[in-house]
Amino acid sequence: MPQSMVVILIVINVALYLIDGLLFPDDHALTNLLSASSDTLRKPLLWWQFITYGFVHSPQPMHILMNMLQLWFLGATVEQSYGSKEFMRLYVVMLLLGSISFALGMMFTEPGRNYVLLGASGAISGVVILFVLNFPHATLMLFPIPIPIKAWVIGVLLVVSNLLGAVSQSGNVAYPVHLAGILFAWVYFQQHWNLGRFFEKLFSRIKFRSRPKLRVHRPEEKSDEGDLNAEVDRILEKISREGESSLSRKERRILETASRQFQKRRKE
Repeated sequence: MPQSMVVILIVINVALYLIDGLLFPDDHALTNLLSASSDTLRKPLLWWQFITYGFVHSPQPMHILMNMLQLWFLGATVEQSYGSKEFMRLYVVMLLLGSISFALGMMFTEPGRNYVLLGASGAISGVVILFVLNFPHATLMLFPIPIPIKAWVIGVLLVVSNLLGAVSQSGNVAYPVHLAGILFAWVYFQQHWNLGRFFEKLFSRIKFRSRPKLRVHRPEEKSDEGDLNAEVDRILEKISREGESSLSRKERRILETASRQFQKRRKE
């Protein structure tokens, strides 16, 4: 069975939280190392922090508890909808967009101050919105108050609370990071994007430009029936594991070719 990315993410977050608390209880050196800041953008050697910040949390347990609960209860359904690999791509991209938007915002609004950024809230806000957009009429329970409420209401409350927080700039919450995740999730859903296909096209173009003499091989040119059957088996396994939306155009053409050959044999 394929690994659950939600479980893997929760295990990583909880493990880092426990390691930091047990080994570095005084200065929280591990959390400080992996956290990003509004000054990270000026330090290219530290740009990896634009992703690692999303795997560490503040020492207060409520921070990681609320994030991991949302990821557990809603993330699993979103992962099933988009496939494990696409879910992980979404999660990492939302972490990256959130941290970069934070750094850019601080650079222009408060250039003289250095704020620390940590926590998975930006990506998880995007995951929540994807759940809401896909299942707007699902009934959820507010935590810690056990009141049933429609998913679309949760979505509205999440957007409004973050907009108000961003305007008032109250507390130590990075509201712009949440809004970056929310905005990307909404555009991703509305435009029917697929990051797997996007990256595949991007890398194939880069590879093609670097090796222009390579011959382009199309699925229709395959003459060996055994090879075609093997490709079909692989693609069907991918659909079962990651969902139909994970297929590339090339893989879809292979399925169409196999379907035409099957229909032709039936007529004969």
